[in-house]
Amino acid sequence: MSAFPVGRPDGPPRYEIRLQGRLDPRWAAWFDGMTLTTADDGTTALRGPVADQAALHGVLQKVRDLGLPLISVTPLDPDPPCPPPHHPVSPGRTLP
Repeated sequence: MSAFPVGRPDGPPRYEIRLQGRLDPRWAAWFDGMTLTTADDGTTALRGPVADQAALHGVLQKVRDLGLPLISVTPLDPDPPCPPPHHPVSPGRTLP
């Protein structure tokens, strides 16, 4: 059994990697397609797809090289499925 989360139907699994400290948005390009968001609490979140375990370790090595403390690594749930469309029924009519 793999400890790596199941990917989304349309791509690889997504992660949030939270760091203590603020990274300038210019660092986003260094993290291979991940988005970089700073929070008011002084943390930075990297979010995005990670192809496999080797890629995840590569991202974590980049974090280590920056010297910022790692707070958490969290797999993100795939987008929830869309609800089925609502089809109104005319009064007095029943569905089969």
